[in-house]
Amino acid sequence: MNRILIIDDDEELCELVSEYLAGEGFQTEAVHDGESGLQQALSNEYDLVTLDVMLPKKNGFDVLRELRRTSKVPVLMLTARGEDTERIVGLETGADDYLAKPFNPRELVARLRAILRRIETPLEEDKLKVDDVEIQISARSVVKNGEDLALTSVEFDLLKELLKHAGKVIKKEDLSETVLERKLSPFDRSLDMHISNLRKKLGVRDDQSERIKTIRSVGYIYTLPNEK
Repeated sequence: MNRILIIDDDEELCELVSEYLAGEGFQTEAVHDGESGLQQALSNEYDLVTLDVMLPKKNGFDVLRELRRTSKVPVLMLTARGEDTERIVGLETGADDYLAKPFNPRELVARLRAILRRIETPLEEDKLKVDDVEIQISARSVVKNGEDLALTSVEFDLLKELLKHAGKVIKKEDLSETVLERKLSPFDRSLDMHISNLRKKLGVRDDQSERIKTIRSVGYIYTLPNEK
């Protein structure tokens, strides 16, 4: 049974969501302020955290920022409907996905299960290496130039897909369905933001060539060494 931590100051909503998630086979715990939520999330007892942006004592962005210093626990941000800035900041800070309020509980469950599926150990070749970047799939670890690289669960899965198809263009639609487990929407920039964050963490090669190139109106390609 997956354990979900709900950090939200709306106690009535937490109660309703907890009841619904229990019926779907999840075990939940709710905390109603940012400071307490951060401490609970750092306990490493949870498989996933849902995190509201507007919280007393410490807002959701600050909670996420501090959490990401030491924890890779997946985080689903809850944002105000129509607030693109909140979604972008959340993804840049290290959220795995976001969901706008008010939301349908069935969509919440679908998003949670999609994130949890991504972090399960896949039955495939355990290591992938391109140039100075190597990932171990079972451990969900990434090493660049011999140093560990801290990635969110979405960034890890994006890198895995890109390395599996290194030197080939992957359509954005395919990445969205494979990694985010939803069809690409014209107004959903989350995939672009995750790619942007991944680029920053990987950096350029020693010869200043890009590792991940955007193919306009098509998708992305993880370039092979010496490929400009």
